[in-house]
Amino acid sequence: MDALSKIIYNFFIAFGVMLGSCFFAGLAALLLNHPPLKTMIDIGRNIKIWAIAISLGGTFSSFEILEKSILKREMISLIKQVLYIISALIGANCGYALLKYLGRISRLWLE
Repeated sequence: MDALSKIIYNFFIAFGVMLGSCFFAGLAALLLNHPPLKTMIDIGRNIKIWAIAISLGGTFSSFEILEKSILKREMISLIKQVLYIISALIGANCGYALLKYLGRISRLWLE
């Protein structure tokens, strides 16, 4: 798998983890008679770091690659790994931003 496809995969995996987990948390909130949108946003805020870790395939493998590339001074591996982390971070933040916009739209709709 080349670097660009892995960057795209990391983005969409983090994005999907955010939306999927928050969607199912909203369904659980409906079953428990809690406000679903508030629950979704709260869960999204707390799960962002896990979405990043999941899209990278676990936290330790990424940090091991970072460590090896710094110690061996392999700049290309270091740059690739940083790009993978940034891509996952952007994906998780985009998923969270979409949830927040959904909350804003629902407040406008109810007015």
